[in-house]
Amino acid sequence: MTDTADAADRDLVLTRLIAASPAALYRCWTEPELMKQWFTPAPWTTVHAETDVRPGGASLVVMKGPDGTEFPNRGVYLEVVPNERLVFTDAYVAAWEPSQKPFMTVILTFETEGDGTRYTARARHWSAADREAHEGMGFHEGWGKAADQLAALAAGL
Repeated sequence: MTDTADAADRDLVLTRLIAASPAALYRCWTEPELMKQWFTPAPWTTVHAETDVRPGGASLVVMKGPDGTEFPNRGVYLEVVPNERLVFTDAYVAAWEPSQKPFMTVILTFETEGDGTRYTARARHWSAADREAHEGMGFHEGWGKAADQLAALAAGL
């Protein structure tokens, strides 16, 4: 069993107070047409999104870089609590079919705070080396920009 200190060594966390309801943020994370509007930090784009939002349901998000290269990301939802919590992983690609190289599990929470929502995105990696690699890819900047885009979209819903 992994202890808490080990988990902390594998986590990257972004938290924001967003001026939108938990329901609006949840919609932005679960409705493909909304996801495509905010999910990747500009100048990247999200060109395709599929969501089967239920435990065991598959997801597919295709991100496109400025040079035109597409990056498909497949995963499976592990836990779904509408308007409160989403947990998904890339350890599986569909119907409990293991991926080639699991990288992380994402734990999202949407907690009412005042007139807004405390949004927390926790990326829990399989190893400290994976966490370091993700941090080196620009986790804080990229996920921060995406969170800004998410906040702007959700505020208008």
